[in-house]
Amino acid sequence: MMEIIDKTKKLLGVSLAGAAALPLLVSCGEEKEQKPMNILFIMCDDHSYQTISAYDTTFIRTPNIDRIAADGVRFTNSFVANSISGPSRACMLTGKHSLANGFTDNSSSFDGSQQTFPKLLQQQGYETAVIGKWHLTSEPTGFNHWDILIGQGDYYNPTFICNGEKVQREGYATNVTTDLALDWLDNGRDANKPFCLLLHHKAPHRTWMPDTCDFDLFADSNFPLPDTFYDNYEGRLAAQGQKMSISKDMDIVYDLKMADKDSTIHSRPDLEAWGRRMYSNMNPEQKRAWDAHYDVVIEKFKAAGLSGEALDAWKYQQYMRDYLRVITSVDRNVGRVLDYLEEKGLMENTLIVYTSDQGFYMGEHGWFDKRWMYEESFRTPLLARLPGGVKGDIPAMVQNIDYAPTFLELAGVEVPGDIHGASFLPLLRGEEWNPGREGIYYHYYEYPDEHAVKRHLGVRTERYKLIHFYEDNVWELYDLENDKNELCNIYGKEGMEEITETLKAKLVTLQKQYGEEQFIAK
Repeated sequence: MMEIIDKTKKLLGVSLAGAAALPLLVSCGEEKEQKPMNILFIMCDDHSYQTISAYDTTFIRTPNIDRIAADGVRFTNSFVANSISGPSRACMLTGKHSLANGFTDNSSSFDGSQQTFPKLLQQQGYETAVIGKWHLTSEPTGFNHWDILIGQGDYYNPTFICNGEKVQREGYATNVTTDLALDWLDNGRDANKPFCLLLHHKAPHRTWMPDTCDFDLFADSNFPLPDTFYDNYEGRLAAQGQKMSISKDMDIVYDLKMADKDSTIHSRPDLEAWGRRMYSNMNPEQKRAWDAHYDVVIEKFKAAGLSGEALDAWKYQQYMRDYLRVITSVDRNVGRVLDYLEEKGLMENTLIVYTSDQGFYMGEHGWFDKRWMYEESFRTPLLARLPGGVKGDIPAMVQNIDYAPTFLELAGVEVPGDIHGASFLPLLRGEEWNPGREGIYYHYYEYPDEHAVKRHLGVRTERYKLIHFYEDNVWELYDLENDKNELCNIYGKEGMEEITETLKAKLVTLQKQYGEEQFIAK
C-alpha cells in the first residue's frame, strides 16, 4: 500500500531538538525565489484512527483526509501524552508534558504567558492564527488572529469569540470553522509573511450531531460488534470500575438523540435536559431536517421495545452511524481546504498535518470516549505532507509533544532546551532520527470525573506497555505483540520479572527526564 521507511529503525542519527536549525526553503520559479514554509495544522476532537480509511477501511472512506497520506506520510505509531482534550492541546502547544505546562486536566486553566510554539514562530516573522476549538479556558496568546468556539462549542449555529468579541454564526460548526479559516487565508493574513494556521474542528466530539445533508448516510449500514465489546475486564481492576460503557453509560437522549416530542423516553435527568436543550439552538430549517430524520428513528425505537443485548446492539449502531456522519462532514471540509491550497499554489510550500487530540473508542471493550493508556485512546492518527519530503509509512514512535519542535525546526527557530518533545522533521525528510528517550511516557490525571477512569501513568516501548494506577498501587503489563487487544495483564506472571524491571527502570528514567519525580513508585 505504501512504501515503508525503515531508516527510522536505525537510531544512529543526532536529534535536532534543542539545536539551531536552518529554515526549510522551497525554490520556486525561474528566478529561484526562496519561499519559507507555511504550516497548516488540522486537528479534530476525538477522531479515531479506526475511522480514517488511510488506516482502516472497516467503517468509512475518507478520500480527502487520505489525500494527505497519499501524497505524504502516515505515522503508524503516533501517541498522545494525556488522552483528554484540554491537556492534549496544552502538550501540543508547549511541547511539554502536562505537569510541566500546568494543564493536567480539564478543570485547569492554561497559563497563556508561558512559552508556546506560535509565540516563537511570531518572533520569526510568521503570521499565526487559531480557528475553531480551543478548550483551554484562558484566551489564546501568540496569535495574530484567533476565532475560537466557547468551551466545547455547539454543532449548530455556534458562538465564537473572535479576537475577544462574541459572535454567533449561522450554520454547521464544521462548515463555519472551515469558512473562517479560508477567509483568513484569503483576506485576513499578511500574504508577504509565512503563516501558521491551527484549524481545530469541534467534530467529532460527543454528541456527534451530523450536518443536515448527511442524515441519510449509513442508514442501512450494520457494523459488526467489536470482538471485545463484551469484555469482562478480568485482571484489570481499574477497567472494571469505569463508566464509559455503551451498554450502561451511553445516554439514550443526550447521546443517541431519542428526545421524543411527547417526552415519554427518559434518561439520566441532567443529560436528558441537555439532550433536549441542544435542539433549541437550531433554526427552523435545521429543526425540520432533524425532525424528518430522528422522529422516524424514535418511532421505530419505541416500537421495537428493545432490551438486553438487542438494546446494546441498537445503541452501538446508532452511535456509529451518527459518528461516521460527522466524520463525513470533516472529510468534505478537509477537501475544501486542500482544494484551496492547490488553487492558490500554496501546496508547494506548505506543511500539512492532520491529527486528533487523542484516540477514541469505537465500541472496543464496550466503550466510547478516551482517557486510557490502552491503545485505542492512547494512539492518535497522524498524517503529514511535506513538499519535497518522503512518502509512505513511518513506524517510528512519535508523540504530540513532538509537534512543537517539528514546526520550530521547519521554520528555522532554535528549539528551546526545556521542550520535552523531539522534532520529527528528519523523518519527513527520510533521515535517521533519535528522539532521545527510553520509550513513550503517558500520564492521565482527571479523577474523579463522570467516566471514573483512575489516574495512571506508564511507559510504552515497541513491544510492551507498563501501566501504574498509582493511587491504588495497581500495575498492568501487556505484550502488544501477542496481545494486541490488551486483554491479558501479565504483570506479576512467572517469567515476566526481567522485562518488568527493565520497563520500570525506563519509566523512572522518563519521569526524571520530564520532571515527574514525585510520581516515581516507592
